[in-house]
Amino acid sequence: MLTNRVIPCLDCRDGRVVKGVRFQGLRDAGDPVELAAAYEAQGADELVLLDVSATPEGRGTAVETVRRVREKLSIPLTVGGGVRTAENARALLEAGADKVGVNTAAVENPEVIREIATNFGSQCAVVALDAARKEDGSPGWEVVTHSGTRRTGKDAVEWARVVVEYGAGEILLTSWDRDGTRSGYDLELLRAVSEAVNVPVIASGGAANPQHLLEALKAGADAVLAASIFHDAEYTVGDIKKFLAEGGASIRL
Repeated sequence: MLTNRVIPCLDCRDGRVVKGVRFQGLRDAGDPVELAAAYEAQGADELVLLDVSATPEGRGTAVETVRRVREKLSIPLTVGGGVRTAENARALLEAGADKVGVNTAAVENPEVIREIATNFGSQCAVVALDAARKEDGSPGWEVVTHSGTRRTGKDAVEWARVVVEYGAGEILLTSWDRDGTRSGYDLELLRAVSEAVNVPVIASGGAANPQHLLEALKAGADAVLAASIFHDAEYTVGDIKKFLAEGGASIRL
């Protein structure tokens, strides 16, 4: 059986780690290289590095930041933000990424998922799915893009099924409503997407304590991603993993 993974997230802007609420009001949270090394030492299973301003600013991910982080890192690294083509993905993989996340470009042109999966393998193709509860109050969630600033009208659970058909090997599922709010993951969303697809789902958005991460795993997530609780040194990765293991999760200690 595959173990559940604990994944710190480095949201980067201009070569620095930042953190905000619902992708807005970003504050500085440190140097990505220093944080990456610290989290690996604490026992992180993987790292995710997202260039949060790449798509809104219409540019590609900062390859140099990826290269700097990889020099100090031996665990798997997923990189996303501003990826539009298989060639963008190639540049990130050559800079040291193990997997590439695609979000906005996949919504606009799902073929980019197939191109990445075909060229580099499905294990490299991670679709970052940002979901928000529907504004009209009807049940379910819709996909949002451009760091949460645009609503697409696409049903999030159905979109999860579609991206897997196009070759996605993993889904990074972020609740836009919960991101940075410290109110816990959207467990209903997690269950719905996890039950709809047969690829690993990473839970993201809203974690404030170890209990939140355990709840996400029990709701069907294969991995849990968090940022603030690590950046603000409230918990180490080791603290979290010990708690999860004691709670019955399958964890590599």
